[in-house]
Amino acid sequence: QVQLVESGGGSVQAGGSLRLSCTARGFRVPTFCMAWFRQAPGKEREGVAAFYTGSKTTFYRDSVKGRFTISQDDYTVYLQMDDLKPEDTAMYYCAARDSWSVSCFLPSNLPHWGQGTQVSVSS
Repeated sequence: QVQLVESGGGSVQAGGSLRLSCTARGFRVPTFCMAWFRQAPGKEREGVAAFYTGSKTTFYRDSVKGRFTISQDDYTVYLQMDDLKPEDTAMYYCAARDSWSVSCFLPSNLPHWGQGTQVSVSS
């Protein structure tokens, strides 16, 4: 049974940093991609960053480029978040997929999800 376990959320002031971690357990094959999504109250879940395991390619939403860095080590994916802004406040979710997909930035394409970790940024 696949399980994704996240850690690292918390509360910081604007300009601060946090590092999220997510470890995938139970995969029988290497992941195709691992990604981070976020969802703020009253808003849709949105892709934040994705890491394509085989090619080591990364993809970011525009609003976090230059501030967030995604990396993967075996079955653990990290999200280093620097220069955090109040608009980054949300529940952050880790997701993973073990087979090819045209996009790992669409929530519907990721079958495995973690429980979420809260990130709160105050001004």
